[in-house]
Amino acid sequence: MTYQAVDLTNCDREQIHIPGLIQPHGVLLVLQEPDLTIVQVSSNTLESIGHPPKDLLGKPLLALLTAKQIATIRQCLSEDFESVNPLDISIKRAAKLLKFDGIVHRQQALIILELEPKQKSQKADFVEFYQRVKGAITKIQKAPTLLEMSEAVVKEVRKVTGFDRVMVYQFDAEGAGRAIAEARAHALTPYLGLHYPPTDIPKQAKELYTLNWLRLIPDSTYESVALVPAHNLVENRPTDLSLSVLRSVSPLHLEYLSNMGVGASMSISPIQDQKLWGLIACHHSTPRHVPYNVRTICEFVGQVMSVELTNKENHEDLDYKMSLKSLQGKLVESLSQSERFLDGLLQLDSNLLDLVSASGAAICAGDQIICVGQTPPETELPALRDWVKTQIQHNLFETRSLAQLYPAAASFKAVASGVLVLEISAFHQNYILWFRPEVIQTVNWGGNPNKPVEITDDGETRLSPRKSFERWQETVQGCSLLWRACEIEIVTELRSLIVGVILKQADDLAEINLELERSNSELDSFAYIASHDLKEPLRGIHNYSNILMEDYARVLDADGVDKLNTVVRLTQRMEDLINSLLHYSRLGRAELSRQPTNLAEVVRQAIDTLRISQPQSSIEFRLPRSLPTISCDRTQISELFTNLLTNAIKYNDKAEKWVEIGCKERSTRNLDRATPTLVSD
Repeated sequence: MTYQAVDLTNCDREQIHIPGLIQPHGVLLVLQEPDLTIVQVSSNTLESIGHPPKDLLGKPLLALLTAKQIATIRQCLSEDFESVNPLDISIKRAAKLLKFDGIVHRQQALIILELEPKQKSQKADFVEFYQRVKGAITKIQKAPTLLEMSEAVVKEVRKVTGFDRVMVYQFDAEGAGRAIAEARAHALTPYLGLHYPPTDIPKQAKELYTLNWLRLIPDSTYESVALVPAHNLVENRPTDLSLSVLRSVSPLHLEYLSNMGVGASMSISPIQDQKLWGLIACHHSTPRHVPYNVRTICEFVGQVMSVELTNKENHEDLDYKMSLKSLQGKLVESLSQSERFLDGLLQLDSNLLDLVSASGAAICAGDQIICVGQTPPETELPALRDWVKTQIQHNLFETRSLAQLYPAAASFKAVASGVLVLEISAFHQNYILWFRPEVIQTVNWGGNPNKPVEITDDGETRLSPRKSFERWQETVQGCSLLWRACEIEIVTELRSLIVGVILKQADDLAEINLELERSNSELDSFAYIASHDLKEPLRGIHNYSNILMEDYARVLDADGVDKLNTVVRLTQRMEDLINSLLHYSRLGRAELSRQPTNLAEVVRQAIDTLRISQPQSSIEFRLPRSLPTISCDRTQISELFTNLLTNAIKYNDKAEKWVEIGCKERSTRNLDRATPTLVSD
């Protein structure tokens, strides 16, 4: 992209990894294996090494370097080139021997070799390197806090590089940065504590900072050097310079540095969890080249700082983190002793809020929402929950400015500008929403963070980097305090613990079900014994009672006959009870066998069975209309009608006894259902 083609409206789309340009303080050659053929070069080769580009293109690298140097390059490519660079490269130019630092790396199918002239004072001395690094690393590692470590870093980097200003610049969750440590020349305006908007470093620039530990611009006023040809001859497209140390930077960034009064800059990338944590930013008022060996020291400092970031953050606010762990344990204990998800959380409502320093919370379980503390109006919560469900990633969602994402939240920003959401179960719609109130804050920016508009000479409007970096204050509304990393971590752990409790309860329930199944099996055995072994003596009592009635009824008085009849009735009643016990023990455990069943046939069979078993009954059965065919278990529905009819006969004390069996039609959205009814009189 040319200078005129880039402004803040499109800088996020600028392809800064393939600019087709390099900085002029070195030479770049693009090579193709196996012969290391030169397929693309920077256009400054004549001035730098005495060979015009056209004389190099298509030639093997052996035409420029000695066989020994070629062998060294091949060895570097076969190993981890980061641990081998820089290489000592010498090129003869007339009677003069030019010395370079050679930096080589692979880029897909290509080899990129970059040559930076060695400075006269530059020498490779491991002992000196070790001594310069050892003191800096010791101070960084001994620093007890993140802030003190950052202060040690800026002092040590400034000492070894000589830059006018060195800052540690930390990103927040929104991508904005803040200078948390600074070492500077006394005459410079301090930037410590100032905030910088996310637009200062576009997304694709952060990606390149993540790939490269260090980035140097020795002269921010440089004239870029083009690659020849514009597309390399192997891929027929611009060469990817993502890992190039000479890659030209965006013209917009150069304008940004010019507006800051920066003549040279260097950036070191602290990385945490494979993400760009911030930057160690170095600025100088005039051009300044940093030798490769010094840059190696600075790169090493950045790597050590990256390793120490997690350690330092873990020790920050240790007492607070320990208290969160204690609260988390109480919540889990309460949940483990409760039968329902809601009950366990509500028993410790204040602890639920203290877990993340929230002022309110909403616990969602299905369609039920329970509020704790200060929350948005209950009428607003269902819609907020439904919106949040679409925003959750990895079971979490958090923001400190809800109204910016969810405009309806503007009406209750006083109590819920910040929200942190934990998804426990999407299927069962179990969520916990924590709320924080609005906190009006004054933020000091490094210049007005709003994109300035300027009018170009041809009358067009253009968004450009701000020209002033003086402190600019802004009152921020609609935001809560930030959700801290340790609070988010404790909530993430809470979900795992809750799931563990639920699984434990499920295991306990499964064990109870197994015990119940065993008990049911024993009940089946008992019912079987009752229906067979007990029926035999009972049948004997019944038969002998009938024999006594037949043979001795005439010699007994009326009271004796009545007593024998009572024995007969009681034996019949006992048999009915045993049969009922057998049916009850099996009811509900046999798998249902659903099939189309004509209820009229079932009812007729039940009536016929009752008339055979109770011939003395004179009850009348009425079926005023035909019964429908339904899908059901025929055996169980037959048992149902038999029990209903038996009860209707048993408890009917009217002189004229009758039972009517019918059904009522009930229409639903998808089908018509017939509800059987039974009326007796």
